[in-house]
Amino acid sequence: MEQFRIDLPADRIPKKWYNALADMGQWMVPPLDPATGKPLDPSALAGIFPQALIEQEMTGQRWIDIPEPVLDRYMLWRPTPLVRALRLEKFLGTPAKIYYKNEGVSPAGSHKPNTAVAQAYYNKQAGVKRLSTETGAGQWGSALCYACSMFGMECIVYMVKVSYEQKPYRKMMMATWGGKAIASPSNTTNAGRSILAEDPNCPGTLGIAISEAVEVAATNSDTNYSLGSVLNHVMLHQTIVGQEVKEQLAMAGDKPDVLVACVGGGSNFAGFAFPFLPEKLGGQKIKILAVEPTACPTLTRGTFAYDFGDTVGMTPLLKMFTLGHKFMPPSIHAGGLRYHGMAPMVSALVKQGIVEAVSRTQKSCFEAAVTFARTEGIIPAPETSHAIRVAIDQALECKKTGEKKTIVFNFSGHGLLDLSAYDNYFSGKLEDIECTQEMIAKGIAELPKLS
Repeated sequence: MEQFRIDLPADRIPKKWYNALADMGQWMVPPLDPATGKPLDPSALAGIFPQALIEQEMTGQRWIDIPEPVLDRYMLWRPTPLVRALRLEKFLGTPAKIYYKNEGVSPAGSHKPNTAVAQAYYNKQAGVKRLSTETGAGQWGSALCYACSMFGMECIVYMVKVSYEQKPYRKMMMATWGGKAIASPSNTTNAGRSILAEDPNCPGTLGIAISEAVEVAATNSDTNYSLGSVLNHVMLHQTIVGQEVKEQLAMAGDKPDVLVACVGGGSNFAGFAFPFLPEKLGGQKIKILAVEPTACPTLTRGTFAYDFGDTVGMTPLLKMFTLGHKFMPPSIHAGGLRYHGMAPMVSALVKQGIVEAVSRTQKSCFEAAVTFARTEGIIPAPETSHAIRVAIDQALECKKTGEKKTIVFNFSGHGLLDLSAYDNYFSGKLEDIECTQEMIAKGIAELPKLS
C-alpha cells in the first residue's frame, strides 16, 4: 500500500516559532501613528495588547520560544497530518504529486487556534480577564472562544453580519465555549452605531467589526483586543504549520515545487509559506501562490499604500496592499477572505515578487471543493476551496506539460458548518459577484492623506 499520510511524531513538534522579519526586514516599513504621521511608538499599543505580544510584533529575532503551556494545548491536535492526495491525482490524471496540510483537525476546525491559544495565554499572564475580537466566517471567533475557555477568560466576538446570518452554527460554537457573538455592525458601540446611521442594512465587513472590537478593548480596563490575522505576531504563531510541513516532506523524501494557500488577511498563508522563505531567498525554485477571491481582490487589484486596518480609523496606519478601509466587499460565502487589506509582511513579499498573487471566482472554487470532497472525502471551507482550485489548476498544467512537480497546499479548515453555501451551489443560487473598477476606485479614494 502506497503511503499517503505523513504523521510527524508528537515529540518532534516544533518548539519555536519562526519570525520571517529576520529574513525580510529590509523590505518592511514601520506602522504610523495616524495623528502624527510618524512611526508608531509601541507603547501606544499597551492599552489593547499585552507587552509580550507587542514585543513579538516588533522584534527581528529569528526564533521565538513557544511557552510550555501553549505547547501543552497544541499537543491536543498537533502535529497535524500532511496527506498525499492520491485519489485526487488519479482523478485529474496528472503526473504531479499533490499534498495537503490538514489544519481542519483542530478543535475549532481550522488553523486559527495556533495563534488563538498563544494570544489567550499571553493575555492571561498579563492579568487580562476578557478579550474582544472580530470574525468574518466565524473560524477565528470560534477559535478564540475555544482558547479563552482553556485559560478561564471571557470572550466577546463581533461577527460580520452577513456571515452571522449565513453561518448560525458558528455562533453556537462560540456560545458552547462560553463566548458571546454579536452581529456587526451593532448598536453596542459608537463605531457600529455610526455605520448603522449611514446604512441600517449594512451587511458588515471585517474592517467594521475590527473597529467595534478595538473600541470595546480601548474603553474597558479589563479587556484586551485580539486579532486573528494581519499583524506580525499572528503570522509568527502560525509558522508552526509550515515548519511541520518541511519536516513531513523530508520524511516523504520530497521538496515542494509549488506552495499554495488562500489569503484574506494573511495568517494561514504566512504560517504555511513563511518557513520556506530561507530556501526561496537562497535560490531554491519554489513557486509560492497566494489565492484570493475575485470579489475582494486586495493583492491583485489593490494599491500598496498606508491605510487603516479598520473601517472607522482607530488602528495605526499599516503599509499594505489595500482596497481602501471603507471598501465594502461583496457578500461572498468565503467570509474569512472579505477584508480590504493584507498583512504588511505578505504585502511586502508580493511587492518584491517573491510571492505571486492570483484570484479565482466563487463558483470555480466551489467546483474544486466538490471535486476534492468526492475524491479525498473531506468537505472544505469556502476559504480553503480557493487554495484547492489553484492546486488543481497547477496539477492540470502539469498534465499538459508532463512535469512531475510536487504541489503542496494548506487545507486551512473544513466546511462542515458551511453547508448552506454548498446547498446554494448545488441549487444554482451561488453567483460570481463582480468587483467593479468603480468599487475599487471609490475605496482607494478614501485612503488617508499623508503629508
